[in-house]
Amino acid sequence: MQEKIPKPHNLILDNRNKLSLTGVDDVLGFNEETVSVNTSMGDLIIRGSKLHISKLNLETGEVEIDGKVNSLQYAETKTNKSFMQRLLG
Repeated sequence: MQEKIPKPHNLILDNRNKLSLTGVDDVLGFNEETVSVNTSMGDLIIRGSKLHISKLNLETGEVEIDGKVNSLQYAETKTNKSFMQRLLG
């Protein structure tokens, strides 16, 4: 079985009006105020106004978002492990 190698994850925010992302695995949802993406470093939630996905290439993991960006937040990744499994590693 081949192990999945995570894509390098970078983000560049230019004047809060253009966000370029790499290492994106999937777009989880989007509207004009929120864009949620799954990256190699966890889920990322972008909040702002008049957000628009101007470029999307999941094969290369590249996404560009235009609009006013107000916040970037990485969400905790949920685990399916029980409390004891997490405690014991």
